[in-house]
Amino acid sequence: MTVLAVSGASGKTGWRVAHEAMARGWTVRALLRPGSIAPEGLAGAELVRLELGDAAALRQALTGCDALVIATGARPSVDLLGPMKVDALAIRAQINACQAVGLERVVLVSSLCSGRWLHPLNLFGLILVWKRVGERWLEESGLKWTVVRPGGLREAEESVEREGVVFSGPDSQDSQSIPRRLVARVCLEALETPAAEGRIIEITSRPDQPAGSLDQWLAAHPQPA
Repeated sequence: MTVLAVSGASGKTGWRVAHEAMARGWTVRALLRPGSIAPEGLAGAELVRLELGDAAALRQALTGCDALVIATGARPSVDLLGPMKVDALAIRAQINACQAVGLERVVLVSSLCSGRWLHPLNLFGLILVWKRVGERWLEESGLKWTVVRPGGLREAEESVEREGVVFSGPDSQDSQSIPRRLVARVCLEALETPAAEGRIIEITSRPDQPAGSLDQWLAAHPQPA
């Protein structure tokens, strides 16, 4: 991996993806909204400020990148159209830009229960429904994609090294949580693992889970025919 673009890089998961990537020696191009504050974890990254709806700016930002991690996500707001704009339309804009500049490898951070209608989170603008729309557009894009669906996201980092990741296929987990730092690491593992292409991978974590890598899990759970 040479140059990794991370959209939503000012967010709590996005900056950790960028931080972990730089720790591995990757060059990171962090895509941020114009008015967002760059977290300290982005020190050393190339910062590019743009609106994801600006097609020309997005294409320019992705030119020369080898992969993209999409860590954008709608936040609680009075704007009930937010999930449609961020979790669906903005995903399509990023897909279109990738196709235009020849960037093939994309990892999308989504959510457990993506696509479910009967879920409390859908009180916020049908967020899980729109997340599944964004996933499907990526699946149908012709790009080399991976969807990572984490459980409830935790900020605390003190337990990261003491927890193992619980991997599963789509629609297999519906609760539990995971530190954002572990989500970031799984996204980077996916980029380094060819077997992760074309897969939806759900992840949570717990202290009693034996440590294991995504590569090991994929080897034991090949893509269904």
